[in-house]
Amino acid sequence: MRTGIFLNYTDGFKEAVKDVVELEKLGVDIALVAEAYSFDAISQLGYLAAKTSTIELGSGVVPIYVRTPTLLAMTAAGLDYVSDGRFRLGIGTSGPQVMEGFHGVPFDAPLGRTREVVDICRQVWRRENVSYDGKYYQVPLPPDRGTGLGKPLHLINHPVRERIPITIAALGPKNVELTAEIAEGWQPVFFYPEKADDVWGDALRAGFAKRDPALGPLDVMVSASLAIGDDVEDRLAWAKPQLALYIGGMGARGKNFYHNLATRYGFGEVANHIQDLYLSGKKTEAIDAVPDELVRHVSLIGPRGFVKERVAAYAEAGVTTLLVHPMSADRRESVRFVEELKALLP
Repeated sequence: MRTGIFLNYTDGFKEAVKDVVELEKLGVDIALVAEAYSFDAISQLGYLAAKTSTIELGSGVVPIYVRTPTLLAMTAAGLDYVSDGRFRLGIGTSGPQVMEGFHGVPFDAPLGRTREVVDICRQVWRRENVSYDGKYYQVPLPPDRGTGLGKPLHLINHPVRERIPITIAALGPKNVELTAEIAEGWQPVFFYPEKADDVWGDALRAGFAKRDPALGPLDVMVSASLAIGDDVEDRLAWAKPQLALYIGGMGARGKNFYHNLATRYGFGEVANHIQDLYLSGKKTEAIDAVPDELVRHVSLIGPRGFVKERVAAYAEAGVTTLLVHPMSADRRESVRFVEELKALLP
């Protein structure tokens, strides 16, 4: 099992990079940079590439709606170049509130657009003259939609690799099935190992049945809050604000993918209560309403023996990469948590 670090969209990015440099020395495998409606992930990944030398880097994730497929491919190829072949392109759809509310673009056809984006990216990386007549993307632009002067072009530069790994953030059954079919990696959120097969097993198996063997095994990349020790019980509370935000406020009522996931885990009534509180402005009460049981099962917080059991549960559920968020305000303690976790991995 691989280990990774997840850098959130905070103002402390440059300080977090210092942690990545230390973790690289410990053999941590990958660092991901998030992007929502924060600073863009790409500029920060370029900075991270210059500060590191061996750790894999990835976007975790960039939305497909706000960059053209060819720009996504160019950007990934550029980051792969400046990092000497260490970049992984993480993509996702985000949600309608962010896409339509912040970017002003329609949130439509997530499945169809994702498939076409992946097809076009791989065409660009192979340095083919890009010619794609999809339902959602047409490259070059048809004459009746522009000047008629567009022609197929290929990437000027020679990419370090003609197939940069693609990870897709997916939660719904159809999205997960598509990911298992076409991507090198899958990035779910709030992964509950004991319930994962009930929630996603059928979708994964359906996708694997159509998967090209050349893609290799699917890298299941799961994020989890991390704190190891006999005195870290209070850190459970540190993980609750993010759960409350996503379950209660990351999306509208009836259109919240994270609320749906909590419901599928069996926490439907609790999810409704958290959402009611959050959407009515009672964020503190929403955070307090997140149950310890849910936090314990989607994180790695507790004594060493407990965390070892949870790591085994993740491995049993098919997780291949653990992306951790150390629950600490102290950089040295954060690094120590990750070092201790590496010693517990199978």
